[in-house]
Amino acid sequence: MTVQQNNFSVDTHGYYGDFGGAFIPEMLYPNVKQLQEQYLQIMGDPIFQESFQHLLKDYVGRPTPLFFAERLSQKHGASIYLKREDLCHTGAHKINNTIGQILLAERLGKKRIIAETGAGQHGVATATVCALKGLECIVYMGEKDIERQAPNVARMKMLGAKVVPAVSGSKTLKDATNEAIRDWINNPVDTHYIIGSVVGPHPYPDMVARFQSVISEEIKKQLIEKTGSPYPTHVIACVGGGSNAAGAFYHFLDDLSVKLVAVEAAGCGITSGMSAATTQLGKPGILHGSKSLLMQTNDGQVVEPHSISAGLDYPGIGPLHAHLFKSGRGTFMSATDEEALQAALDISRTEGIIPALETAHAFSVLNDIHFEKTDVVVICLSGRGDKDLDTYMKYL
Repeated sequence: MTVQQNNFSVDTHGYYGDFGGAFIPEMLYPNVKQLQEQYLQIMGDPIFQESFQHLLKDYVGRPTPLFFAERLSQKHGASIYLKREDLCHTGAHKINNTIGQILLAERLGKKRIIAETGAGQHGVATATVCALKGLECIVYMGEKDIERQAPNVARMKMLGAKVVPAVSGSKTLKDATNEAIRDWINNPVDTHYIIGSVVGPHPYPDMVARFQSVISEEIKKQLIEKTGSPYPTHVIACVGGGSNAAGAFYHFLDDLSVKLVAVEAAGCGITSGMSAATTQLGKPGILHGSKSLLMQTNDGQVVEPHSISAGLDYPGIGPLHAHLFKSGRGTFMSATDEEALQAALDISRTEGIIPALETAHAFSVLNDIHFEKTDVVVICLSGRGDKDLDTYMKYL
């Protein structure tokens, strides 16, 4: 497939190729329209950027290290670097976006913040910035995820957030998002919805990607120091909705020499009926306000996803990633629950880093890619594995 250059940015209607847009209830139109009209202006304001950069540096702890994984490199015959987003305050990349959105919400005069979360990292990051700014915080989380991500639920409550269980459907991320949208419809005036991934109605996919693009911005600068070139041969990241991948890919989208590898959750196997490999199983559809690839039945009903990883347990994918898949710009792979667990164990004992279960999916495909000795590979280590220790201990 021939990939056309310079067509990976969102257009004026909020589309990446065939995917995107804003499919919203009438009650939310004023909120979304306000965001569409003001987000670029606000984000481009020097005073906003000064506040954003200050908090990223002194509160989040950026720039995060780009670590040369020596033993992993020897094992796979390439130079492998780990972008250590697990070292951010709160333990994952999610804080980059919530810092940006809480500053945006302040500019818009919003006093009440809602969010959805799966693995709990976005919920913790949202609760964190709400505590920092003294704003009310309500986090919707699937009942199933509340059980399997108990440490993050405790952290959210410690930070003053109200955690509301979603008890419908599969009781996971999709259902938490449904509940958050329902809340926003009922409280459109004073509430800002901090969406945690590159999903939802325009401008959320673009806005979140821009806030997360600090990841690839730093990678380029750090690679110059370490290799003399800002360009790796491969960037690898896990993908559910896809915010860490969007951030890691962002500044490489138009350089076709950089292979962008996105790793989805295959669950019990792509054809098992218990999977979240959206690009392999999905077809175009509308979910949570945008058109993208979606796991669905022939009559358009959402197929419940499955992944051992709460953060990848989602039936869709962000519209940017759908476009990267359809255009051939991105290479989409998948890892099963078992493969991700084994990869987490391998990385822990090879590099002394316990990754989040989501991130472990990205590591698992190292065994499936043939690398040359001259290859420079960057893996976005999107989160730390403290929250998943109970699952890891059961596996051991």
